[in-house]
Amino acid sequence: MQTTGDATAQPAPDLAALKSRQQVAWASGDYSVIGARLQIVGENLCEALDLRSGEKVLDIAAGNGNATLAAARRWAEVTSTDYVPELLERGRERAMANGLAVEFQQADAEALPFKDASFDVVISTFGVMFTPDQDKAAKEMLRVCRPGGRIGMANWTPESFIGQVFKTIGKHIPPMPGVRSPALWGTKARLEEMFGAQASIEATPRMYNFRYRSPAHWLEVFRTWYGPVHKAFEALPQPGKVALEEDFFALIASFNRAKDGTMVVPAEYLEVVIHKG
Repeated sequence: MQTTGDATAQPAPDLAALKSRQQVAWASGDYSVIGARLQIVGENLCEALDLRSGEKVLDIAAGNGNATLAAARRWAEVTSTDYVPELLERGRERAMANGLAVEFQQADAEALPFKDASFDVVISTFGVMFTPDQDKAAKEMLRVCRPGGRIGMANWTPESFIGQVFKTIGKHIPPMPGVRSPALWGTKARLEEMFGAQASIEATPRMYNFRYRSPAHWLEVFRTWYGPVHKAFEALPQPGKVALEEDFFALIASFNRAKDGTMVVPAEYLEVVIHKG
């Protein structure tokens, strides 16, 4: 084993195994229950991108299609992709209900089945940030975007409510050693590392409010339908479940600005517009 000074080098993380675990996690609940309530983020992102009719748009890790639908409403030619087929089906149902023409295709964000420079605009809202191999996913986004095109993303920041949700889960179920935090996509520094050599980056902090009937209602919804939270509770013994629940309630209390028993939790995210050179 190679060493540097007195420190023993850490083995490279098994990103393929992590991806398989993630795919199972995202398919274990029904992200559409939560995702449909984030629709405003996709609408705002399309406005920030100044999306035009007729542009070819690729939505990566699209989930149930928030950004997909927002782009299609603006008469773009949209291809919606995700590696969880159940989520693509939810997006397809939504597009049909809204009378929107969208192409749906199962695809891995780290190995997109499209030719170089195939799209005018590449987008992802709270999706591509969860890929195990961040650099590979970023290279794929740049590869399929044409020169002069744009890449748009919405990524939770490390200190945001959702960033802290994942940190809380990590206290109870430690993440795989050597894996980068998804919340790094919500930092300008990490975006510069991945995209800066080939593009100019605009990153604007935005806020999304999680509005639920109560903290207990939020926990019920996320524990039932949000894959990573669902799998975390599933993996813990009963005392661990109780401890995680208590930590979530403490986290919500630290963010909640509602004083009437309901839950209004501001969650910061980074709205990213990248112009490819």
